[in-house]
Amino acid sequence: MESEKKIQRSVKSLWETLKDIFALSKPYRFRFYLATVMVLVASAIWLTVPLGLRELLDAVFEDGNRQLLNLLAVGLFGLFIAQALFSFAGNYHLEWVGERVVTDLRKKVYEHLHRLGFKFYAERRLGEITSRLTNDVGSIRTALTDSLPQLFTITFSLVGSMALMIMLNWRLSLVIFATVPLITIATRYFGQKIRNLSRSIQDDLADSTAVAEDALGSIRLVKAFVREDYEVERYQNAVEKLFGTARRKVVLTQLFWSGVGILFMSTLVIIFWYGGVEVLAGRLTAGDLVAFIIYALNISRSVSQTSRLYAAVNTAAGASERIFELLDEIPEINDLPEAISVQKVNGNVRADDIWFGYDDHRRVLKGISFDVEAGQTIALVGPSGAGKTTLLNLIPRFYDPQKGAIFVDDYNIRDLKVKSLREQISIVPQEIHLFGTTIKENIRYGNLEASDDEIIQAAKDANAHEFIMENENGYDSLIGEKGVKLSGGQRQRLAIARAILKNPTILLLDEATSSLDSESEALVQEALYRLMLNRTTFVIAHRLSTVQDAHRILVMDDGEIVETGTHIELIEKGGLYSHLYALQFKDLDEPETFA
Repeated sequence: MESEKKIQRSVKSLWETLKDIFALSKPYRFRFYLATVMVLVASAIWLTVPLGLRELLDAVFEDGNRQLLNLLAVGLFGLFIAQALFSFAGNYHLEWVGERVVTDLRKKVYEHLHRLGFKFYAERRLGEITSRLTNDVGSIRTALTDSLPQLFTITFSLVGSMALMIMLNWRLSLVIFATVPLITIATRYFGQKIRNLSRSIQDDLADSTAVAEDALGSIRLVKAFVREDYEVERYQNAVEKLFGTARRKVVLTQLFWSGVGILFMSTLVIIFWYGGVEVLAGRLTAGDLVAFIIYALNISRSVSQTSRLYAAVNTAAGASERIFELLDEIPEINDLPEAISVQKVNGNVRADDIWFGYDDHRRVLKGISFDVEAGQTIALVGPSGAGKTTLLNLIPRFYDPQKGAIFVDDYNIRDLKVKSLREQISIVPQEIHLFGTTIKENIRYGNLEASDDEIIQAAKDANAHEFIMENENGYDSLIGEKGVKLSGGQRQRLAIARAILKNPTILLLDEATSSLDSESEALVQEALYRLMLNRTTFVIAHRLSTVQDAHRILVMDDGEIVETGTHIELIEKGGLYSHLYALQFKDLDEPETFA
């Protein structure tokens, strides 16, 4: 279904894409239509100006009527004021609709991004997604507020000018009308190529943004490996590719505009010559010729603007396709229509014959089954790649298994609303994710309604209060992007405080104490013990103390549970766990890390 949508989107015509863009303004259609009418009225008023000039000139050169001249001058002045007022009002409301639509679209896209699952983000770079949210949405604003409304008004002006030219002198009109088929053919030919290049430009821009975000988001790693020059070269290559695509678009666009300009300037020369002949022959007045020339110039200007706007509309169409493709993405994790919410669970967790793979070619989990009682601590151990983290990711439904089911308090987790399920669970991973705001805001993320006193108590329980108060601004201290101003142990303790504040029933610890020095590990471990108290806890275990204290240990290998039992039982069994223990520990008094 998803692939069919993408194929359907990719073959859409320009008109169909523009209809999609117009549909975005549906909630504000009355204001949009009113604004369009105002702009069209302003355009209609302008179309009467050359006729007024014709009457004014004829009144002077043919009739010599001074009174009529004065009246016509005042009338023209009034027309200019009316045209300016209608133009101002119309353009203001068009701009309002455009900005409102873009605001709504950005909110809609951002909300949709949060509904998409891990699979979507695993297949895309963050910079590409950010580019769609900013650059592509901005192009749609240009289409709604500038390009499309102007396209309507210019078309109206073009048709009106042609009609009035026919009224003035149909023979002279044939000269300029002869250029229309040539311009139409050129517009269709160049327009499609410009649209394709515009899409490529947006893709290249997204790629360059992704390269920059990759490097700047990992600036510590870049500097540690002295790869500044390498990253600068990567970005330069990306923007040079963007420049090359943009240059090709500029060449095509300028060829189009220049060709149209030459064609119309040549036509104007012919009109001047033939119009002069008509005046000398008495078939056309001087006022008629001036009005005719103004209309011809208006057509020339309109066609030139149309070609530019057509290119801009194609650019917006290319960008909008990328936005609509994003909105077409179907979240892989959804609530069932009959899904229910639970306020609090006891914490019993059961897995029944779980099979899972990130793709169809390889199964990461194979027939996993276990039954955990509320309040128990379960350790997951095994070699790297055994499927431990993957198993933890299934409990909060970051992914759904292809076969089997997970139950919480006898509820199949698919029968629970995702939000309701995840509110029962806290996760403390090895790689801590912190926001570049204050310490207080990072801890409060666990419970947005928490008071300052509750935040402080959570920090104390997490052994974080002391180092927090060492900062000049205490809990209001900024921690830098991703917590760069904090040590690894400090980041871990903030994550634990955040989890404590959430007060979950089920706790998932994924290597939460690895890569820490002994002092930090002791503080973190003590905080974890407080967090784990009376909670169902799953621990990916890399420390002997955690393994020994667990109610049960699940030993995993190649996606299967190969052993289960307590620390003593598994040591006596002499299987994989005992083997890992012998490899990783020199003796019982000197614990090291599991692989």
